Amino acid sequence: MNAQFERLIARAEQLIDRIESILPQPLAAPADWNAAIAWRYRRRSSGHGTLEPVRHLAGMPLDALKEIDLQKEKIERNTRQFVEGKPANNVLLTGARGTGKSSLIRACLQAYAPQGLRLIEVDKAELTDLPDIVDVVSSRPEKFIIFSDDLSFDEGEPGYKALKSILDGSIAAASPNVLIYATSNRRHLLPEYMKDNLSYTHTEDGEVHPGEVIEEKISLSERFGLWVSFYPFSQNEYLAIVAQWLSSFGVDAKAIEAARPEALVWALERGSRSGRVAFQFARDYAGRSAAAA
Repeated sequence: MNAQFERLIARAEQLIDRIESILPQPLAAPADWNAAIAWRYRRRSSGHGTLEPVRHLAGMPLDALKEIDLQKEKIERNTRQFVEGKPANNVLLTGARGTGKSSLIRACLQAYAPQGLRLIEVDKAELTDLPDIVDVVSSRPEKFIIFSDDLSFDEGEPGYKALKSILDGSIAAASPNVLIYATSNRRHLLPEYMKDNLSYTHTEDGEVHPGEVIEEKISLSERFGLWVSFYPFSQNEYLAIVAQWLSSFGVDAKAIEAARPEALVWALERGSRSGRVAFQFARDYAGRSAAAA
């Protein structure tokens, strides 16, 4: 009888262990925070969230970013204030694609990692787990930028309200060692329709009041304390970026000058004079030059 009872207990314990293994678990801190300066949050199919170290981070020094000096000064200053324990803002970087928004954040991480700056990348679909992430890092001595790239929402997405609450709107105080940096091609992060403008009202003296639809659409973006806008590059700015990248690949000045017409054709074929296009051309040209040599 005792043996049967013991077997029953053992099987019950095994069943409980299996059930616990598939239930969502609280987010655990990494075993070694010194394993990386950048981390990526991932939610598994089981519902478990983990912070994975990014072991091969693309290097990007600040002085390698050209033709965005004003934007660079704002982001670098805000990041420096944050690392030094001074007041700093959450940041929304918006504007033209391929103009260096994400690269600028990576460059700031590289510049200030020796002073304790760390980065956690969170995809839009996993923003609902932001409170758990903030809880895990809130007691750490490092400063954490929670980074969400290419952020935009459709109507009713759960991550939208989660981000609003973390930025400014929860009863919990913001953690002093966490800031949110996000990039987007949309200034207000939501699609804007012509019909939304019909909700505007006008007083007799001509004063304009936005309707509830407009108020809701700007309510998230206005919670970012610092807005930084990026604009398409002119032809000369694009060529300057091409020259900088070609130089970094070891192409000599004479060859850089000769490459200008090809660089313009490359941009024309892609319909964009962005920093990303300049980098892609430089890699192609430098590779072809090396092969020819």
